[in-house]
Amino acid sequence: MLFLTLAILVAGLLILASASMVMSQKNFGNIYFYTLRQFLYGGILGGIALALTQWMPYRIWKRLALPLMILSFLLSALLFIPHFSYVAGGARRWLQAGGFSFQPSEVLKFSFLVYLASWLDARRKEIKSVSYGMIPFSLMLAIIGIFLVMQPDIGTLGVVVATAGIMYFLGGGKVSQIGMLIVLGLVMLYLVVQIAPYRLQRILVFLDPQTDPKGIGYQINQAFIGIGSGGFWGLGFGKSLQKYSYLPEPMGDSIFAIFAEETGLVGVCLLLGLFATFFWRGIFIARRAPDVFGKLLGAGISVGIMAQVFINMAAISGLLPLTGIPLPMVSYGGTSLVITLASIGVLLNISKYT
Repeated sequence: MLFLTLAILVAGLLILASASMVMSQKNFGNIYFYTLRQFLYGGILGGIALALTQWMPYRIWKRLALPLMILSFLLSALLFIPHFSYVAGGARRWLQAGGFSFQPSEVLKFSFLVYLASWLDARRKEIKSVSYGMIPFSLMLAIIGIFLVMQPDIGTLGVVVATAGIMYFLGGGKVSQIGMLIVLGLVMLYLVVQIAPYRLQRILVFLDPQTDPKGIGYQINQAFIGIGSGGFWGLGFGKSLQKYSYLPEPMGDSIFAIFAEETGLVGVCLLLGLFATFFWRGIFIARRAPDVFGKLLGAGISVGIMAQVFINMAAISGLLPLTGIPLPMVSYGGTSLVITLASIGVLLNISKYT
């Protein structure tokens, strides 16, 4: 698991170096500005976080579950105080202090995984009950959903809902209850779309990418050009054309399209292979954990990271509506990288007790 993590990290820094060089030169006069920043504030801090969580016995997280959730709610609430946060791309997702910024939603995502694993472990005998299982679970998801929709951060909400649903099933939830939760989720999705009409436009573009190729459909059409241009072998590392101000967010949400353009189908298969092997190893660790809490926490971390990988790649490839969600350990973003590496550290600690 540690070797796979290091391999993906190295690949991610190389991919980011290529995808961000144009914007780095344009904004700061240094083609490696974003790569160095990612390494210093994401890689090094994330490495320290991984070392700490890998050293801490994972059962400690069970006692920290509630305080972590309260802290993550407080941080999320600060987003709605203008003095502490700022808006970028129409979303209020970042807190700022002393020239640094971070995303509370990443902390919220990890905290909820820990809390849910603890809650499911404590309610093993009651989880099949509607009153003591499904309804409290639905209320927890609704509270998380409100915080994320208000930012808005629908991509992270999708990851949280998918991960939580799988954890609930693994924790003993009935298939019929999962079906009811899916129906409830679809109703909530309808309401979320009604609140902000631009989300309906994204769904329409997903169904027909040529609806508005110069407007709402611009990003996905430019992504198609990048991915299609890569062909089998790719244009060559560093030779993407789409990163020259054609494709929005080339080092963020759209980084997979740049990577596909430069390395082609071969590179995409190699990256997918790394993530798939990482996921298999995570599930292998979770299955062999000595207690239910360890199994659920390990599975939640593995599924959460892989769900984010799938949603990012699928959205930029036109298989899902576009969402603003980064590719784990690849896209630019220090908070995401630190929290992801901390989560992997917890998974590595669980493996010590298998």
